[in-house]
Amino acid sequence: MPEPVNPAPAPEPGTVRPGGRTARVRAAVLEAAGDALAEQGFAALDLAEVAQRAGVGKTTVYRRWGTTTALVADLLLDMAEQSAPRADTGSLAGDLRANAQLVRRTLTDARQGPLFKAMIAAATCSEQTEAALHRFYETRIEEWAGCVEQAVLRGELADTTDTREVVRAVSAPLYYRLLASGGPLDEATADRAADAAVAAAKAGAYSRS
Repeated sequence: MPEPVNPAPAPEPGTVRPGGRTARVRAAVLEAAGDALAEQGFAALDLAEVAQRAGVGKTTVYRRWGTTTALVADLLLDMAEQSAPRADTGSLAGDLRANAQLVRRTLTDARQGPLFKAMIAAATCSEQTEAALHRFYETRIEEWAGCVEQAVLRGELADTTDTREVVRAVSAPLYYRLLASGGPLDEATADRAADAAVAAAKAGAYSRS
């Protein structure tokens, strides 16, 4: 007789990606939430309105997400998963300029710019959303840190370089202009931010030691 097969342990909640109708509902709701955030900001975000925009029952939205901050946190998770891969131009300057231009295009986009402002506002109201925002940026930093790691291997930078700090230095001035100073976010500004990060990295400003 064949030996009995023990059933597989149940997966931890949240570790299985939804499929079928569940995935379609999630995609529709997240898109609707993003549209609402971009148009109205976080303060006006309403689960019932999101459900109506998505064409799903509001009970489904309340049962799955429960709060607007939980919905924004899931939206950030989805955005991190779908973000574009890093560039590979063959040089640190080229790669970081590509990173800066990607950030610039995102922040100046008619939908994405207001959306990011709304999500940052949401992060000030909820530890859950704040943690999701941190995970989003760490995911992107981890992806683009590979460009700096390649520069170290090519001999462009010292092997003591903190690769993630270099990437953070590229986008920080652009977010500052978006959220604080209101300065222009044009191509020249993005290139300047990248070039400054490259110069500082080569001077040893981001050395772990």
